[in-house]
Amino acid sequence: MFEEKIDKRKLNLDAVQNFEIDSCYYQNIKNGKDIVLDDGRFIENCQLTFDPIPPKSYAFCSDTAYNESILPLINEVDVLYHESTFLQSEENLARKTLHSTAKEAANIALKANVKQLILGHYSTRYENIKLFKEEARTIFSEVLLADDGKSFDF
Repeated sequence: MFEEKIDKRKLNLDAVQNFEIDSCYYQNIKNGKDIVLDDGRFIENCQLTFDPIPPKSYAFCSDTAYNESILPLINEVDVLYHESTFLQSEENLARKTLHSTAKEAANIALKANVKQLILGHYSTRYENIKLFKEEARTIFSEVLLADDGKSFDF
């Protein structure tokens, strides 16, 4: 699991200039401090700043059999990469080789309330990896397919 750190608040330059706040206070404002003006007026930080971009999170589950014990660790991540070596029709092979099916990966994504699922680590027995997406989407709608050289922006 990878999680970005929460960024500082963003300074609303129009607001600080409107209140005629000296630039020496800008860092404190970005750090979340409220301001008391020389005339005694109290200005809440939320009037002087914008919320930072929410931090993103990413979890990576590969070479693993279906295992719900990971759910608390990946709960509500933005992006989950989960292996889907087999389709559900070869569930017996998934059990035997300690891998997951596309349907199982989708179940994990659904139960962990993730925003986006990326499937990968497919068995070479399949000529059409789009079948993995089709199978997973019967359980979880936001599914992408990993492939050699492919990158994603979130």
